[in-house]
Amino acid sequence: MVLTAWAALAVLGVYFWTWANAARARARSGVPAPSMDGPESFLRAHRVQMNTLEQLPLVLVPLFLCGAFLGDAWAAAGGLLWCAARILYALGYYRDPAKREAGFILGMLACAGLIGATVVGLLLR
Repeated sequence: MVLTAWAALAVLGVYFWTWANAARARARSGVPAPSMDGPESFLRAHRVQMNTLEQLPLVLVPLFLCGAFLGDAWAAAGGLLWCAARILYALGYYRDPAKREAGFILGMLACAGLIGATVVGLLLR
């Protein structure tokens, strides 16, 4: 499951990217920890980071299950699709929260696809 492992690292890389963006926004805005209130640019960056963190179990668990039960390439493809979707989500949200939907929907479809692929892999065993 080498491709699955690389995809998992990419997923974590996307999370760290959102974390770094939130940290930079906190510093630029002068929002001291532990405050969660500040300018809209900080709030957007923080919300993207937290929403991405909330999504990690939904992608990492089915990513490895799909890799184990259906195949490495299928799992990696789903994981990389999720990464692209989360980047699209973040960039849209940073510009205008109303523009986050395409990335969010695509990311959820990637998760659903990984879950569905896992079920298929289990049924074929």
